[in-house]
Amino acid sequence: MDTAPTLTTRWRLDLCFDGTAYHGWQRQPNARSVQQTVEQALATMLRHDVAVTAAGRTDTGVHARQMPIHFDTPCTLQTTQLVYKVNRLLPDDIAATFAVPVPNKWHARFSATERTYHYYVHLGKQPFLRGQSLQLHHALDIEAMNTAAATLLAVSDFGAFCKSGSDVKTTLCEVRQAEWIAAGTDRWYFRITANRFLRNMVRAIVGTLVDVGRGKTTIQQFAHIVDQRQRTQAGDSMPAHALFLEHVGYDALPTTHQSPTL
Repeated sequence: MDTAPTLTTRWRLDLCFDGTAYHGWQRQPNARSVQQTVEQALATMLRHDVAVTAAGRTDTGVHARQMPIHFDTPCTLQTTQLVYKVNRLLPDDIAATFAVPVPNKWHARFSATERTYHYYVHLGKQPFLRGQSLQLHHALDIEAMNTAAATLLAVSDFGAFCKSGSDVKTTLCEVRQAEWIAAGTDRWYFRITANRFLRNMVRAIVGTLVDVGRGKTTIQQFAHIVDQRQRTQAGDSMPAHALFLEHVGYDALPTTHQSPTL
């Protein structure tokens, strides 16, 4: 006797998390990951195995203010109760912030149109920033760094900032914003927005721009590094703890019927 297929609803769930205690987003066989922790919480709540797909992958120690994910479930859910109940099951360093049912063709990763990262730095010893910002020991030439960063808007190939050995089909990206912004008299952050990012790309760009700010690399040399597309010529990859996935953008979503109960 044939069994009718189980109808499922696809949900978008936005998360934020402190990545300090995790070996990145992606599930790891022998290490704690954000993905595994979220899937376990959802499986406990929904009482069935759950596989989630995220807008991207963050490396070990990287944080996110917005990480959209999607998952499918046959359970009937109510938006506010979904956020409330999953937050009761998540640890204190991960939080659900938003939920909405979406069309089954909507994809947290492939439907995204752009992503924005922030990299935070500060001057001098500041104990309350140490886990989320990079301490600088000497002032940087922010104006020169912004002049160099502006050249990225005219670049299409970011091979110079792609981690060596990465399994990617293309190193082409469209950077739409790249600038250093003052957050106080002794604090700054680098804001970069693009349609996609390569593995380790932001931290490598920041490291190379910091070399410009220190006077180690000229603006002309920075442009040459980008043109050469060789990772060995770019600056060091900066520490992960100061990097945040800040925002993921999507086109407007059509609404779907929202199930009434959890």
